[in-house]
Amino acid sequence: MALIELKRMAQGKSSTLSHLYVNGIFACYLLEDAIRKTKVPGKTCIPEGSYKLLLNTWGGMNLDYRKRYPIMHKGMIEISGIPNFKSVYLHIGNTINDTAGCPLFGSWYNLVNGEFEVYQSRLAYERIYPVLTKIIAAESVHLTVTNQHL
Repeated sequence: MALIELKRMAQGKSSTLSHLYVNGIFACYLLEDAIRKTKVPGKTCIPEGSYKLLLNTWGGMNLDYRKRYPIMHKGMIEISGIPNFKSVYLHIGNTINDTAGCPLFGSWYNLVNGEFEVYQSRLAYERIYPVLTKIIAAESVHLTVTNQHL
């Protein structure tokens, strides 16, 4: 059974830098909105927990990704079953302005004016997406989310 983990490592003013691990191996950085005790729509990362990963083929982002990646795209990787959240996808983006609560892929990161940013998001996505979709297609898999930052 595959082990997929999102470990939150550092907090910016309104951003969170996370690591994505696949079977214990670091896969890429993830950028999320801030950790908040009270959910703020579009500005809060998902809470700690274990969530099922699905391939969503009907959501709105699919059309854009199908055009961008006509051969590779099998559906958006959706993090399902999150209380008070819906349509949460792992996707491309560089700053918290590119997300409304979804984790964004990144190859590397920087802290700019107190906020984390991730870079080469498309490269990270193109490298990790096929790995995750293969696992999701083969078995029922969950993403475990933990806060590990100081």
